[in-house]
Amino acid sequence: MQHCFDNLYAQSVGGQNFYNLMKLISSNENVRLAYRNIKRNTGSKTAGSNGLTIDDVKHLSVEDVIEKVQAMLGSYEPQKVRRVFIPKANGKVRPLGIPTIWDRILQQCILQVLEPICEAKFHKHSYGFRPNRSTHHAKARLEFLINQTGLYHCIDVDIKGFFDNVNHSKLLKQIWTFGIKDKQLISIISKLLKAEIEGEGIPSKGTPQGGILSPLLSNIVLNELDWWVSDQWETFQTKFTYKYPGKYAPLKKSNLKECFIIRYADDFKVLCRTRTQAIKMNYAIKDFLKTRLHLETSEEKSKVINLKKNSSEFLGFSIKAVRKGKTRMGFVAKSNMTKKAKTNASIKIKEAIKAVKKKPCIETVWHYNTVVMGIQNYYASATQITNNLSELTSQLGKTLYNRLKDLRTEANFTDMTKTLQKRYKGYDPKLYKIREMVFVPIYAQRHRTSLCFSQNICNYTAEGRAKIHKNLKAINKKVLGSVMKNFIPNRTIEYNDNRISRFIAQYGKCAILGVELGINDWHCHHKNPYYVSKDDSYSNLIVLHEAVHRLIHLKDRNKIQKLLSVLQLNNKQRKKVNELRNLCKSDAI
Repeated sequence: MQHCFDNLYAQSVGGQNFYNLMKLISSNENVRLAYRNIKRNTGSKTAGSNGLTIDDVKHLSVEDVIEKVQAMLGSYEPQKVRRVFIPKANGKVRPLGIPTIWDRILQQCILQVLEPICEAKFHKHSYGFRPNRSTHHAKARLEFLINQTGLYHCIDVDIKGFFDNVNHSKLLKQIWTFGIKDKQLISIISKLLKAEIEGEGIPSKGTPQGGILSPLLSNIVLNELDWWVSDQWETFQTKFTYKYPGKYAPLKKSNLKECFIIRYADDFKVLCRTRTQAIKMNYAIKDFLKTRLHLETSEEKSKVINLKKNSSEFLGFSIKAVRKGKTRMGFVAKSNMTKKAKTNASIKIKEAIKAVKKKPCIETVWHYNTVVMGIQNYYASATQITNNLSELTSQLGKTLYNRLKDLRTEANFTDMTKTLQKRYKGYDPKLYKIREMVFVPIYAQRHRTSLCFSQNICNYTAEGRAKIHKNLKAINKKVLGSVMKNFIPNRTIEYNDNRISRFIAQYGKCAILGVELGINDWHCHHKNPYYVSKDDSYSNLIVLHEAVHRLIHLKDRNKIQKLLSVLQLNNKQRKKVNELRNLCKSDAI
């Protein structure tokens, strides 16, 4: 599908319209790719309103899955969406809408085709729910504007319940203006938006959080805001040609407001040069959201902040401009974990300690470690991370010490695994362990600078992919193409998908001989025979050279000897073959 997606992206960059996308959305390859992507998603194990999960789909044949999705796309009626409430740290709940597994596969088919078209149109400083971009990229951009361009007046705008208040007819018009002019597709998206929610009825506005398409649709809604703010200054078109120092020098003589937007999902900041500009811009943005996008803003949470005096909160970080050094050399961004982030982290770690007390074993201690390392990894880009985590240590150290008094023993640095030793080298904390698993120290995390997003990274251009994939080993594209195209009819979609994954994982080489496999000599073998185990899972498959595969199943001694004389296996290879023969209940050779 990559070639199709690249073409869509190139056409969208060129401003073309798209009239016949349903053919591509319902194509066999696109449906198979949708299954592959949904299966990898941890949410695929969550049941929708009809109680089905990915496990109810994976035993079907490739043809059956394709047929079912194509029939759904032909005359689409969405099934009821299951309503689930996820508790938030502040005691409130976040409503999630979980579509049925078939609706999710169908939404994934649409997403795969719409994403390249939309990616070409999105603003470069929108970072939420987009491939290759993260919260850290958004934070790095904000800090770049403070450090390099000296913008200290920040507009904080809070949209009230954004996902629940998206205006449906406005969204469908915005999709149309993106050049997506396939009426059948727009009709399906309209039906998706109006899918009945269990116990609540048919929604008149909002995109269901939990739907596969929702993140892309929310970006389409707010893309108009990105470009409107951007066109006030950053991408303002003028008829002058500029020499050094660049385009903005003449603009500074005008009455235009100098402003830059950074957005992550519905959370965005606008930085301005002066307080007057920021106040005017704040009113203008609220007005734009209300009149153009029909979205309400929260008065008490929306404000203009002077970053030299107060800090602004963004994605769990509290960011402020502080004087650089003792000299008057200007200001630099300093960041901390927000109060809310510290509270959340504290709650998570306490829960993990309770779990260890309830069941003191290696697994629960490792779970505790993953919670702590997750917090360390996310907040490592805060400049004051060590101080912030030291605060947490002083709060939680007592909890850990007292609650697990009778269970833990003292540990040395050398009791840690090699990976953990490498990670916490240079620290000298007091360590404890249960069984042989050491508790990692909470405070031990140095500041890591986040880098700005490299704008030429893109999934839909050869150069953009080269930047992402430059560290991956190459596999013979011709053979891989053949493996993907030629699925085995009447076998499950799970088996056909996992054999592709296994082929890629082995870099297209035989697991025993280590030789590169060609189009006609590769076989996929079930370690535990399929007729016994009925197991098509990834871990039960192995890709082999056709001759090795025969050797594993052969019973005739003469034929085995002939094959062995051709293959010339060494002891290690022979041992592997015997392990596989043993699983097939065949004698060792």
